Amino acid sequence: MFKTLLLVSAVAAGGLALYPEWRAAHQAPPQLTIRYKAGSPATAAVAQPWLEVVNTSDKRVRLSDVAVRYYFTGDGASSYAFNCVKAAVGCSNIAGETVAPADPTPTADHYLQISFTTGAGSLAPGAKSGAIGLQLYRPDGRKLDQLDDRSFNAADTTFQASRTVTAYLRGVHVWGDEPTGPAGSTGHAASARGSSVPRPRPAHPRGIVFDDFHYSGPDDPALHAHGWLVRTSPGGPGIHDTWSAAGVSFPAEKTAAGGQVLQLRASTDGTKASTKQAEVQSSGTHFLTGTYAARIYFNDKPTSGRNGDHVNESFYTISPNNSRYSELDNEYMPNGGWGAPGPKLDTTSWYSADTGDRVTHKLVSSLQGWHTMMITAVDGVATYSVDGHKLFSSSGRYFPRQNMSINFNTWFVDLPFTGPRSWDMQVNWFYYKADKAQSLENVQMAVNGLYDSGTHYINTVPKH
Repeated sequence: MFKTLLLVSAVAAGGLALYPEWRAAHQAPPQLTIRYKAGSPATAAVAQPWLEVVNTSDKRVRLSDVAVRYYFTGDGASSYAFNCVKAAVGCSNIAGETVAPADPTPTADHYLQISFTTGAGSLAPGAKSGAIGLQLYRPDGRKLDQLDDRSFNAADTTFQASRTVTAYLRGVHVWGDEPTGPAGSTGHAASARGSSVPRPRPAHPRGIVFDDFHYSGPDDPALHAHGWLVRTSPGGPGIHDTWSAAGVSFPAEKTAAGGQVLQLRASTDGTKASTKQAEVQSSGTHFLTGTYAARIYFNDKPTSGRNGDHVNESFYTISPNNSRYSELDNEYMPNGGWGAPGPKLDTTSWYSADTGDRVTHKLVSSLQGWHTMMITAVDGVATYSVDGHKLFSSSGRYFPRQNMSINFNTWFVDLPFTGPRSWDMQVNWFYYKADKAQSLENVQMAVNGLYDSGTHYINTVPKH
């Protein structure tokens, strides 16, 4: 009898020991698998995780039903920002947010969550999304220490399945081990914790450009990938041949929507040798008719040094050559310029820069602070407005005839005195709607919706 009991006990113990292997062998495969590779070293100014979604189910999966979380520790920073650098499905179809969850762990007190619009399409069984290159950084410019980040693995220099990155399908946890512990099995339908997993979002309509300037610096590859150039080329306006990347930055700003801005600084000591002017312009000229809008912070006083400069804080569009020249200008000069006193805003529509053929309007008023600047160019009429108040319209020969680029800059008309000083203009966001005149209310509604969805950048304007 005693021997029989021992035999039964041994068999039972063996069965229990083998149960995990049996369960794994008979368990359904996960519906999704997330593959990861590290694009930056452990200590870096910008973390560069690369992710790929793989449909490991036997059914087609819409990417708009998918959310992915990459976990990291906060390094004591108050805020983080992200952007998409490259994606086979298009960065315009990817949204994201950084979240501090209610149940942090030592290696995961934050996560970056990305989601997709319906424009990202769907994955057939066995199909992959293609590589998604992301950036995660601190707007204060301090480096990140990724060694204690849950999802970081410096050894993964090629794509590998990563269980420290989690995935959710229609709000259900289907891949990876959440930071509070394994979810049991990858097929377990556990609800996502932290912020809610986004619901499917429609694809962005065609003919829209939006950017809220979430970049780590003037050399950020995402800045160029999203269609912007930092000017360092010679020429004018202002003090010729003084354009520099040194004045372009993307600092955190509490008064800005989204908490970050494009800052353009012009600095000088009164000599050309020390002068640095700043400009960011679109790298393509795919803009013609429609609505142009930007939220801009104008300054009436220098950030440092003595006041009195004839400084120009500008937002304008311009064509690349003179054959069918087109230019629409907003130029704010707090201390005036070209012999005219300030503060003033010149709004100008050009026909020819060579002959000076233009029509212009002058608003004599301080614009210190944030303002939404708009130009609509539709049906042969270009109209300028500030905060929804119409200033001026031009038509006929003064309506754009050629595709234009977008330009933001801060520059000196002249150098009237010596001594160090600097001037800053900030841009919160830029929005463009092709071929349609929109009101301030419609623009703001669209921009608010983009912020609410976690969208930092989109471009659905067809390239000609």
